Amino acid sequence: MDINIENQEADPLLERTLLPESVEKTLIQKAISQTFQSTAHLANLLPTGSVLAFQVLSPIFANQGACDPMSRGMTAALVALCGLSCFLFSFTDSFKDGDGNVCYGFATIRGLYVIDGNISLAPEVAAKYRLRFIDFMHAFMSIMVFAAVTLFNQDVVNCFYPSPSDEIKELLTALPVGLGVVCSMLFVVFPTQRHGIGFPVTTN
Repeated sequence: MDINIENQEADPLLERTLLPESVEKTLIQKAISQTFQSTAHLANLLPTGSVLAFQVLSPIFANQGACDPMSRGMTAALVALCGLSCFLFSFTDSFKDGDGNVCYGFATIRGLYVIDGNISLAPEVAAKYRLRFIDFMHAFMSIMVFAAVTLFNQDVVNCFYPSPSDEIKELLTALPVGLGVVCSMLFVVFPTQRHGIGFPVTTN
């Protein structure tokens, strides 16, 4: 009986030693986790279609980071087109017609140039959508944010920098984080009232 009691008392100690200890996240795991969170946050500041097209096509065009001259050129064209769309869509806006349909247009100096449908706005209404300085600021920030999203994409980075030096690695690690933080703050300080192509439309 004494032996059984001693064995029973020893079993919990054995179980404790056999239980896996909680492993803390390494710096690399934390960096990867932060990268995914940063990418998701930054993507919300860009047109949905442009970001979706880039995220879907970049692994294909970049051949998962193993690029030849052809795939490198296709990847560069994809980055350029998606970046251009982020820039141009910053100058778009939307409104609802009498039937509740959402119509889109480009902001100009005189007002909104409607590109969706045959609807024309009254001059006084169109003037409310005229081009402003903040639109250029948002377009520039969209380019910077898209550049940060691009640098977070390892397939694209490995395509253009297959064997980077230590200095380039540090730059590719720090630059997108810095761009993301600065542009996110600027978007908060200087918010936009536009709901252009690729951006969510409010009920109002």
